[in-house]
Amino acid sequence: MHFPVSIQIGNIHILLHSIFEAAGFFTGFRYFLHLRKKQGDIIEQNNRVWIIIGATFGALAGSRLVGGLEDVPAMLRASNKLFYFYQNKTVVGGFLGGLFGVEFCKKLIGEKDASGDLFTYPIILALIIGRVGCFSMGVYEETYGLPTALPWGMNLGDGVARHPVTLYEIGFLMLLLLLLVTAEKKFVLANGAKFKLFMIAYLFFRFVLDFIKPHYTFSFGLSTIQVACLAGLAYYGRYIVKPYLLLRHEK
Repeated sequence: MHFPVSIQIGNIHILLHSIFEAAGFFTGFRYFLHLRKKQGDIIEQNNRVWIIIGATFGALAGSRLVGGLEDVPAMLRASNKLFYFYQNKTVVGGFLGGLFGVEFCKKLIGEKDASGDLFTYPIILALIIGRVGCFSMGVYEETYGLPTALPWGMNLGDGVARHPVTLYEIGFLMLLLLLLVTAEKKFVLANGAKFKLFMIAYLFFRFVLDFIKPHYTFSFGLSTIQVACLAGLAYYGRYIVKPYLLLRHEK
């Protein structure tokens, strides 16, 4: 396989990453609409629209903010700081920014019910599809791993055997999807618990995964992504310490 992978249509080469990224967004949103129609929604229509708006703009802002801070020296050297932040994005920042955007909008409209459960499976599906596109970029996008001597190390375009971290993430997401489906069947989860479980698991996974990815490291030994993950885990801290809060308690 030659990285980055592209398909040719006439004289035009289209990166597979662009195709899978668009397919991830489209498929995830269509799956969300399907689940909403099939399962119903505890959130009233107008409020759901505002929540989606909050999630979208929050994710865009958070993704660029955390992405731009991944390499602080490079950001400081950039002549056009706004363009630098626009160019860089990260999923973790998108999730945390989207979370902030949703909670902010819910405060404005007075919505008190948890709204994330309907997003959970569509997000996982979209992320799996998108990560296939990230893998197709090899070392030409910052979603590759450090060199490794392990037998499954892969040449991602620079002749070096590396951790295929995007494949690790795809495998993790598939396992997480299975575990969430199983948890729904075995336990009576509180409203919003499914999304909280997804966020806790994903943030913990990304915190660990970043130890085998090349990145700018602060003097205290962590990357920007890892700091963001810890902030997100702190936000969900009470559910980590008291997991029974994720179960539904009948009044």
